[in-house]
Amino acid sequence: MKNIIQKLKQAAPIALALMLTTSCGSVLDEQPRSFFEPGFFKTEAGVYGGLTSMYAHLRYIYGQAYYYNSCQTGTDEATYAQSADGNFKDADLSGVGSLTPSSSRSDVLWGAAFPNINTASGIIENAIEAGIDNSLIAEARFFRAFDYFLLVQTFGGVPLDLGAGELMFNTTPSRVSVRNTVPEVYTKAIFPDLLTAIDDLPETPRLTGAVTKTVARLLLSKAYLTYGWWLENPNSIPTYPECSRVDLDGQTAQWYFQKAYDIATAAIANPGPYGLQETFYMVNAGPNDRNSEILLYADHTQESEYYNGGSLTYGSGGAPDNFAGWMMTWNYTNMTSSMDESWSAKINPVQRAATQPLGRPWTRMCPTINVIRDIFVDKSNDSRYDGTFTTVYRANWPKGGTQAEYVYNANNMIIYPGDAVLTFLGEEPETPVTYPSGQGNSNIGTGTLPDRADFVVSPSGISRIVYPGLWKLGPYRTDNGDGLGQPNAGSTRPYNILKFSELYLVAAEAAVKGAQGSQPARDLVNVLRARAGKWSYSNADDAAKVEDNSAAMTAATPSTITIDYILDERSREFYGEGYRWFDLARTQTWKQRAGTYEICGASYGDHTPQTITRQIDDFLYLRPIPTGQLEGLEMTETEKSIYQNPGY
Repeated sequence: MKNIIQKLKQAAPIALALMLTTSCGSVLDEQPRSFFEPGFFKTEAGVYGGLTSMYAHLRYIYGQAYYYNSCQTGTDEATYAQSADGNFKDADLSGVGSLTPSSSRSDVLWGAAFPNINTASGIIENAIEAGIDNSLIAEARFFRAFDYFLLVQTFGGVPLDLGAGELMFNTTPSRVSVRNTVPEVYTKAIFPDLLTAIDDLPETPRLTGAVTKTVARLLLSKAYLTYGWWLENPNSIPTYPECSRVDLDGQTAQWYFQKAYDIATAAIANPGPYGLQETFYMVNAGPNDRNSEILLYADHTQESEYYNGGSLTYGSGGAPDNFAGWMMTWNYTNMTSSMDESWSAKINPVQRAATQPLGRPWTRMCPTINVIRDIFVDKSNDSRYDGTFTTVYRANWPKGGTQAEYVYNANNMIIYPGDAVLTFLGEEPETPVTYPSGQGNSNIGTGTLPDRADFVVSPSGISRIVYPGLWKLGPYRTDNGDGLGQPNAGSTRPYNILKFSELYLVAAEAAVKGAQGSQPARDLVNVLRARAGKWSYSNADDAAKVEDNSAAMTAATPSTITIDYILDERSREFYGEGYRWFDLARTQTWKQRAGTYEICGASYGDHTPQTITRQIDDFLYLRPIPTGQLEGLEMTETEKSIYQNPGY
């Protein structure tokens, strides 16, 4: 099997790794369409065109920073940062904004999912007449289930009838809509489509990045797990449209937890071409993108603006650019050092660069102190803190044109290019950090420790304006040359959506909920914890680090695994990747885990932690139906009110 990007370079550069082909020797070009009629999907070209659009539609959801915000801000992983506008403050639920049908950025999902669902239905209904293999139709079934699963988690019950009947391809605009219940969405759409997809999809992808049995098994196991929680409803969270928490097929929550476990462990036992990377660092390192641990991604490229779907030199701040990584990137370029001891000749020692530790600053989102202190507790044995955050900002001033052999930094000590300018400490030091009153020499209010040339910030000093960056989503390009590259462009890296590693935590969560099998929850969790103990590189040291702490990591795993521990592990494994709101909503632990958080203020030099309280009401477990959807319906105001989720 050929790598589709390598193949298409022979003809034209491409950003979307899945510009699907009709054979190994031909390329199906991406032709944008605003309307598909049934006859189109009765042709081979039409089916391949429709499938291509399904992989392409992922870029309008994943990497879209405002949707990303809706999945992270307001959880225990993230809050709004100093430059946040209403999109981010509204999502934080901490009294600085209000989440409404107009301000909720889950509208991104609604707008992207339903057209894709309709395209999938068009292929499912008509492709058989084109003589298309069932494995290709199964890809459409996967994506229809994928979108419905996102929708039902986000909004509750959603319409299965888009105007032509339930799960039917619609060619006529419909201005009325009826929402199905949550059980109907799962049992009529998500489960049947995924079960058929697992039967018909191949073990190995027909093209690099195309969906397979393993990919569908992960999605089905997540859907079974989520629906089991919904049926159980341990904290009495309301649903909408209102209905009994009774499965249409008469199964119990425990039955679904068991199915989640069985499907996930079956995928682990039969991985196909997938598997865990040797170290956590390698999962998210830019040079290793599209590795065997990544089951599904929204792809991009630095080779072609046309196929990237966005400029390679500047960022639009909108889809299909991948610009989610900007959101948790603070303005490190404001740091100063000096070319003389009197600090009369200041320079910015860290220039904006298109490298994974840096990238484009937007300062819209930031981690909480709780994440750094309480989730990533073990920063010595566990490589996941180092493999998640940029904690050391290193001097690169020659790339910006400043010709100086060295500069003066903290404690008036000399640093050279490549040296640490600022370090976020992993622990509170025995000698307290000395912070200036105001911005200080660093210009950003960072502190000093004796005999250190780098400025420092301790975990309790993390603020809305100065905080560790999100290394794992940082840009990576091979065309920077000797300069700073194109740091203002959207990331040309793929945005990872589904990972093989999640199978272990899905199965472990199901086991905690009572599922039985040969692999108990602790053993499943320890597979990932053992891997987390193996180091191949240290981002903090910017150097290779070969160290195996897996024995210490597994020994530290508690004998009894709880849901809280699973959620901690999910955060350590997937921090900042867009999972978190779904995790907390599924387990009904959002209020418990994110109701308060600690952070310092939004001014340079503010290192006084504040405890912030969020108002997380039960109705917020469902996002509002977007205003644009309601305004487009030709229904009475009463009918629209009934259509909207309660509380909004």
